Amino acid sequence: MPSRANYPTPGLRERKKARTRAAIQSHALRLFRQHGYQDTTIDQIINAAEVSETTFFRYFPTKEDVVLHDDFDPLIAQILLDQPSGLSPIQAIRATFRQHFTQLPPEQHQQMRDRVSLITVEPALRAAMLDQYSQALQLLADAIAERTGRARDDLAVRTIAGAAIGAMMATLATLADNPAADLPTTMDQALEHLETGLSL
Repeated sequence: MPSRANYPTPGLRERKKARTRAAIQSHALRLFRQHGYQDTTIDQIINAAEVSETTFFRYFPTKEDVVLHDDFDPLIAQILLDQPSGLSPIQAIRATFRQHFTQLPPEQHQQMRDRVSLITVEPALRAAMLDQYSQALQLLADAIAERTGRARDDLAVRTIAGAAIGAMMATLATLADNPAADLPTTMDQALEHLETGLSL
């Protein structure tokens, strides 16, 4: 099984790009908190981040992308590949999310909370998120297929990946109803429900 230690370390250019992207997103989220998503313009984000319009659109084609973009899905897929082979797919997925949330520094936890809050209340963001779900499903299915030695288009593989994505969707719906709920805890509870067979 591949280890994350075997993945290539990003070069200097990639690290600089990642820092620029993170800075733009950080300023945008701050402005969204202060002024609201709808009342914050791209020009305001550009000015706050001190970047050119060309630079902004190179990283974020739309304002929605500023909220929706993260490295979550590929990172989850990598961590999933590292889980012990004796775990069932759902157990491995649950362990993956626990590990990911545990490793996040406090500022990234806050950014995730801010992004989730925006996604749950803004219709345009919720609609755009649906497309990301389909991409996340395929990344997750690919990782499950590699772990189990099955084909990426195997129905069972896709069903397990889809169930995990459904748990994510249920988690976001719960957070929309109860903004004070803890994201990692709620996600773990949703995956536990899958692991125990969806009994009520």
